Amino acid sequence: MDYLTFFLAILYMYKALCEEVFWDTTVKLAENMTLECVYPSMNTLTQMEWFKINMMKDESIALFNPTYGVIVRKPYADRVYFSNSTNASNDMSLSFHNASEADIGFYYCSLHTFPHGPWKKMIQVVPSDTFEVAVPSTIQTVSELGKNVTLTCQSQMQWQFQEVTWEKIQPHQIDLLTSCNLSQGSSYTSKYPRQILSNCSQGMRRTFITMPLATASDSGLYRCCFKASTGETETFTIRLTLTEGKTNNHYILFVAGGAALLLLLALLITIATVISYKRRRRRQKRGLFKEYWDTQNKAASNHRSPVPTNQPSDGTGEDIYVNYPNFFRRPKTRV
Repeated sequence: MDYLTFFLAILYMYKALCEEVFWDTTVKLAENMTLECVYPSMNTLTQMEWFKINMMKDESIALFNPTYGVIVRKPYADRVYFSNSTNASNDMSLSFHNASEADIGFYYCSLHTFPHGPWKKMIQVVPSDTFEVAVPSTIQTVSELGKNVTLTCQSQMQWQFQEVTWEKIQPHQIDLLTSCNLSQGSSYTSKYPRQILSNCSQGMRRTFITMPLATASDSGLYRCCFKASTGETETFTIRLTLTEGKTNNHYILFVAGGAALLLLLALLITIATVISYKRRRRRQKRGLFKEYWDTQNKAASNHRSPVPTNQPSDGTGEDIYVNYPNFFRRPKTRV
């Protein structure tokens, strides 16, 4: 990155902080990137223009007029284009290809509409290695498409907070939704392309945002951050999931039922394993006992008394000697 450009960026950031300039969107530098500029109303667009902010004078990049079409300034020719420039569109996003470190900096899109007049959105492009990585979500929220969705967070600390902000986190950009000055009770509403309702009052420790009639694009990761004047922060991240045709309770019951079935399956597998192990142990013991028994019988057979070839008879047709199973023969008592 050019040192002069970096120095100028630092100076402008300092100026912006002193003037309380809010950056509506922070974009990660990429070879192909898009700077979003979506006007949230359907008022008639009379003209719009993209600028890059410089210390001396803002640099015009591209211009769109519904009557005269598109003009791209020479330094940016063949490198930028309007993603969707039609007469009926309120999307004036600017796309870059073959972007480089020279494109790091601060931009804004300026729209003139009838009858509401001017509208401006501020964007900063930062190096990819300094782009903030979102922390894992700490709260899971499930809602239904088409419903009003409210996300809430409450501070647990005793610090004297100065500001609370809400943001939507994406892999390539971070959108500021609202910012509330807690000492004054005044708020800034970002140029986010959908309506966001929020609360803002002096000294509040519980904040919320509401998105009316939630759509699929509202799913994702949200963050609220309490900031103190001394620099301490308290941050909450919320993962919002929107489902179609299922209420929050039904979804939770479905997830809970699935978890219970998995637990039951694991329990059955464990029981079957234990039973199989015990059966194998019993079979092994029976095998050892049978082997021992056969060995004893064989040893006893080797010490048995021989059986006479011609056994004496008692006249009754029965032999005087009878066979006993206990390894020897005993004479039968005469009557």
